[in-house]
Amino acid sequence: MDTQITLRVDGADHPLTVDTRTTLLDALRERLRITSPKKGCDHGQCGACTVLLDGRRVNSCLVLAVTVDDAEVITSDGLAAGGEHPLHRAFLDNDAFQCGYCTPGQVCSAAGVLAEARAGWPSTVTDDLTADEVDLTDDEIRDRMSGNLCRCAAYAHIVLAVAAVAEAEGVRR
Repeated sequence: MDTQITLRVDGADHPLTVDTRTTLLDALRERLRITSPKKGCDHGQCGACTVLLDGRRVNSCLVLAVTVDDAEVITSDGLAAGGEHPLHRAFLDNDAFQCGYCTPGQVCSAAGVLAEARAGWPSTVTDDLTADEVDLTDDEIRDRMSGNLCRCAAYAHIVLAVAAVAEAEGVRR
């Protein structure tokens, strides 16, 4: 069954007619030719397809496009819409990418991690679950980024990149 939706991606509206079973990832890549989110596992296990949906990170391969009608989708490319995003620069400066395949998803996830920490959301390694603020330690970054896999094993550098932006933006460390 087909239905009409509007995908708002990186600040632009895209009216589409999609099969109700179409994932957000497939709508982005196959219908809109937005290739920043990557199709890795297509099962929500690798994070290569991570985008921000209304400010929260999601695996776009697990989200049906019809459920995000009129929601705001931001890709890694969209983060740089006003110029280079600090996370992009930090990934370059800290050698936090190798082949680059997972990098757009890693960057979107990192943007989500920083927003979560600023909002005081605890993770599974947060010491004080009642605290209003979260210290974004290296363990916190590792835990929060654990849903994004890197086959090239740039993990230590990814933690450094996220930590550098956290410090520059005044997120507690």
